Amino acid sequence: ISFFKKKTGYGVMINTSFNVRNEPIVCTPEDAYLCFMSTEMDYLIIGNILFDKKDQPKFAQGTFKLKFNELD
Repeated sequence: ISFFKKKTGYGVMINTSFNVRNEPIVCTPEDAYLCFMSTEMDYLIIGNILFDKKDQPKFAQGTFKLKFNELD
């Protein structure tokens, strides 16, 4: 945490599961992207790739959101 604070200025880290209510924890990059697209997250980092929600294709946002909403 000391190293993280030195690099970012923040002395706190939070560890939480990556999933939404009634869904399993994400296990693959595809799961992570589907979860990202169906939630209010603004950014997703997978490896060294940064996904910005506003840069994602419009059809993907609608398609994935509908797919996840049907599961709720």
